[in-house]
Amino acid sequence: MSAAESSDLVIRTLQEPDLPAADRIFRLAFGTFLRLPNPMGFFGDADLIRTRWLADPSAAFGAFLDDKLVGSNIVTNWGSVGFFGPLTVHPELWDRGIGRRLLEPAMDLFTKWSTTHEGLFTFAHSPKHIALYRKFGFLPRFLTAVMSKAVGSVRAGVEFSKFSDVSANDRAGCLKACRELTGEIYPGLDLQREIVAVEAQLLGDTIFVCDNTHLVGLAVCHRGPGTEAGSGVCYVKFAAVRPGPAEHELFGRLLDSCEALAASKQLARLVAGVNTAREKAYLAMIERGFGTDIQGVAMQRFSHPGYNRSDVYIVDDWR
Repeated sequence: MSAAESSDLVIRTLQEPDLPAADRIFRLAFGTFLRLPNPMGFFGDADLIRTRWLADPSAAFGAFLDDKLVGSNIVTNWGSVGFFGPLTVHPELWDRGIGRRLLEPAMDLFTKWSTTHEGLFTFAHSPKHIALYRKFGFLPRFLTAVMSKAVGSVRAGVEFSKFSDVSANDRAGCLKACRELTGEIYPGLDLQREIVAVEAQLLGDTIFVCDNTHLVGLAVCHRGPGTEAGSGVCYVKFAAVRPGPAEHELFGRLLDSCEALAASKQLARLVAGVNTAREKAYLAMIERGFGTDIQGVAMQRFSHPGYNRSDVYIVDDWR
């Protein structure tokens, strides 16, 4: 009998006392798969598990065998968009069906949330991972490039504002403006969860680029240890500009603003991911000096393109 079929395997939401074990398994699993000399060193002092759990504890699931945590999966909701990960299982229990069991509550959440664009980031060179996700309707699409550049001198004329500077009375209106901008790109796309989580957990900041008082770009940025960035890094988890004839120029301004934020915090590198289906955004990042560090593949459910289209200027990587 496989572990997934065992009556002793229980799938339930993660509780806070489970997080240290979930973090250890996350690092060990990825570090082992990538054959790192020290698997536990994977991802350094960055943190995906606790930060994502705090953002929505009801969307983080653990697999427990004989009451011991052996794997976890965290699901993310961006309004009409949903993705999951990291999904990890202890290496001693690989290929025993636990990953499949951890996917089941994620699919239930997508149904509950009524998401219309669902996906994940996985290893492009791993037929095993792709075969597992294909069973749930996900198909491999375009590569996703996780890119970075050294933080340099700030370009002249870079101006932006920050969510942390918005008064409490004005934040609801600010989040509404963000939702309207992203909704122009893809109906229902909403980054409120990420913006609020970054502010509440002190993970970094969300920056805004405006024309006069009109919001034309936003970027959710993590920075430093204990966030999804890690030491010396500003990580752009999501960024987008308003569609229109000026979107290429606006995207450049937004990238420059992210670099200016990183420079103001004395950070050494700016990291951002982009699906290569968004070819204009991908090429614009190369023009701005970004180079690819790692590549994965975005798998999308029922092959729905969502906002992974050539004319879309969005930064994200679904890791």
